[in-house]
Amino acid sequence: MPAKPQDLGDTRWDDVRVFLAVHRHGSLGQAGARLGLDTSTVSRRLTALEASLGARLFDRTRDGLVPTRVAELVLPAAEAMEAAHRRLARDASGAEADAEGVVRLSVAPGFADSFVTRRLPRLRALHPRIRIELDASVRVLDLTRHEADLALRSIRPEGADLVVTKLASARWIAAASEQLVKDAGPVAAWDAVPWIAWDRDLTSFPAARWLARHAPGAEIALRTSFFVSQLTAAEIGLGALLVPEPYLQVHALVPLRFASALEASAAEWPTDDLWLVGHRALRDVPRVAAVWSFLIDELRSP
Repeated sequence: MPAKPQDLGDTRWDDVRVFLAVHRHGSLGQAGARLGLDTSTVSRRLTALEASLGARLFDRTRDGLVPTRVAELVLPAAEAMEAAHRRLARDASGAEADAEGVVRLSVAPGFADSFVTRRLPRLRALHPRIRIELDASVRVLDLTRHEADLALRSIRPEGADLVVTKLASARWIAAASEQLVKDAGPVAAWDAVPWIAWDRDLTSFPAARWLARHAPGAEIALRTSFFVSQLTAAEIGLGALLVPEPYLQVHALVPLRFASALEASAAEWPTDDLWLVGHRALRDVPRVAAVWSFLIDELRSP
């Protein structure tokens, strides 16, 4: 069993720099070319770092060097050391640090498809050496365990290790395809139209609670907790749904018209916030800082 990795505070920066280059490029030769070092020097420094940590950092395979579990554990600390070194150099010379490498981004499925993925070409144009790994699952990844570098959340997370900034607030509204809205006219009761509803695993979700309260007799044309399917079904006219208002800008949906008697219940439509979340230790790492700034520029409401 490998020894427990030590803190990187007493480790030489030159060795850590080699580790990061090997991790990013997957071979001693490419890392050496990136750093201006010969392969034997890269190998020697990597071996020295492994000895200081008491653990192997890479498995040597026929396809190149594969990071071990220990390498993934020490990567955030190594990147924090890189960020500190670059800040020192930048403060001394005014030079900008390069933003490169993988940024793991956690986003809810519907928001990922409608707003984040559509903006990735602009991010690539600005930072062609950044590679995004997008987790668009419903599972909430734990940033404190470095399961992701950045996340977009509708609920503000708590934690001393987290950096959080609010990007926007949005009201959910009743919407449907243009044809369904035209055919229905101003509805006098919410259950006068078919609805697309959340599945039973999300009955406590605010939008699901609103529908259960105000349209208990409605025909449910589709029940699913997969939001992308809800949006698609609504666009083709299957039924109405509750959706955050910004989605109407990117999907073929229009607000459902309703009689004045329904204004009080419409006033109870839920509101969501959008929070950008990162780990404090990674906030100044160039690749993370670049994506952080990009998401703020692209998604923050005026």
